Amino acid sequence: MDLRPASARPGEQQVTTADAFRDVYGTGPDGTWAAPGRVNLIGEHTDYNDGFVMPFALPHTAIASVARRDDGLLRLHSGQAEGGVVEVRLDGEPAKGWAAYPAGVVWALRDAGHAVGGADIHYDSTVPTGAGLSSSAALEIVTALALNDLYDLGLQRWQLARLCQRAENVYVGAPTGIMDQTASACCTAGHALYLDTRDLSQHQIPFDLAARGLRLLVVDTQVKHAHSEGEYGKRRRGCEDAAAALGVDALRDVPYEGLDEALARLEDEEQRRLVRHVVTEDQRVERVVALLEADDVRAIGPVLTEGHTSLRDDFRVSCPELDLVVATANDAGALGARMTGGGFGGSAIILVDDASADKIADAVTAAFASGGFREPRVFVAVPSAGAVRLE
Repeated sequence: MDLRPASARPGEQQVTTADAFRDVYGTGPDGTWAAPGRVNLIGEHTDYNDGFVMPFALPHTAIASVARRDDGLLRLHSGQAEGGVVEVRLDGEPAKGWAAYPAGVVWALRDAGHAVGGADIHYDSTVPTGAGLSSSAALEIVTALALNDLYDLGLQRWQLARLCQRAENVYVGAPTGIMDQTASACCTAGHALYLDTRDLSQHQIPFDLAARGLRLLVVDTQVKHAHSEGEYGKRRRGCEDAAAALGVDALRDVPYEGLDEALARLEDEEQRRLVRHVVTEDQRVERVVALLEADDVRAIGPVLTEGHTSLRDDFRVSCPELDLVVATANDAGALGARMTGGGFGGSAIILVDDASADKIADAVTAAFASGGFREPRVFVAVPSAGAVRLE
């Protein structure tokens, strides 16, 4: 199996995207921007509980070539979507399907008082869709960054992330937290982003696995998920109800040392499961930060596996394919593994020694074949840069 680090080749993609823009719209773009997908190292379903997360950006990116318009028309085209150009009147009916994500960004900007008059946009993306790697956040952030530049809005990266989250929550109707958009906008190469989702304070934590003879594999199970459908929203509402029952603003306010006491106050078993996961997951993020700052990278492996067990048993957002990845990888000698992203499909991550990467990847692929599952996509995750203007 070829486990060379995946690259979006942004320079080549830039030319392709700009040329495609000319083919679609008949003129050249005003500029080209890129925003990455992300992997979350640890801290799952904590962001909408005001907790801690630790994502890093992937080299896989959404690229947008954009030209400004001032006639209230948004025209959208994607190299990954069928159906040609989608036209959205900014004072008309909301967009549907994939176009709702960039159209929602324009809506959020205008709703916040920013004078965005429209745009022509062509997208090309190497971020796998439905894999829990934040393809939608990459699409949102690349749109927001382009419009911020073209309309001289002067917004900071964290502000763009907030507006993109609002677009996804309100316009699209997906009750996601702030992590994905912040990671796409703010990550730096060679680091993981330790983010406090309550006040958006950020710390870039060095995360150079190659220098320590390690790799982090991403296994895309090819099982698709949709955040705007039922179960994700159900978990979020359950967390909010549990926080209300405990008399706190968010589950982040339940201290790890007081977890047993908090659980004893809850009568509902499902609420107890949700609380236990969120509180222990926040504590796992802090443990991983401490280990990385102590340069003890190998020791984070068991913490990753603990996180998967909690997501599987307490939060109940795993699936047979994700569980198979984790079990197979750990049996084959991985340092640790867990599902990443919202769950119900998507991807898992595996921390491995460089020398054992191919053996473990092959073991996972063989296990999927034996289980009758679709062949997974396996690649090396390299902590990469956040959103940027290319030209």
